[in-house]
Amino acid sequence: MKDIYNRSIDTLRISVTDRCNLRCTYCMPEKGIIPKSPDEILKFEEIEKIVQILVPMGITKVKITGGEPLVRKGIIHLVEKLARIKRLCDISMTTNGISIAKFARDLKNAGLSRINISLDSLNKDKFASITRGGDIRDVWDGIDEAFKAGLEPVKINVVLIKGINDDEILDLVRFAIEKSIE
Repeated sequence: MKDIYNRSIDTLRISVTDRCNLRCTYCMPEKGIIPKSPDEILKFEEIEKIVQILVPMGITKVKITGGEPLVRKGIIHLVEKLARIKRLCDISMTTNGISIAKFARDLKNAGLSRINISLDSLNKDKFASITRGGDIRDVWDGIDEAFKAGLEPVKINVVLIKGINDDEILDLVRFAIEKSIE
């Protein structure tokens, strides 16, 4: 498959849920959203079938996203199903990191290759404010567990917000270097 600029398309991004266990100020209304009903969300079997159809067309990588994919029941089972698809060589996940410590080893064993973790501040109070209540220690524990499980490279995603966390750019870079995070 090619895009309109004649570049090869080899990555499929799949949002497995609209739900999240945080309410980040830049992402979600404070009171959350009206969640989709189960019949409006792709079943794991449907996701597996879509990937099976697209792999012969050149898809070799799948990125699992959400909302927060770790709030979707059975997410490890989906990773196992995708990992069995021949010629699919990379399965990654983007997560807010709150629950990764609990799931890192099982995700790796299921076939997850690597992880991207959202981390918008290193300051616990600022993090709690941006996420409307998240505990940064959960994310730090998740990063450590991701490394222990071998979900590498571990990457962090940062949304910089002028006047909120843009003063932390160098601190975030230093943190990434010290932890060997991309």
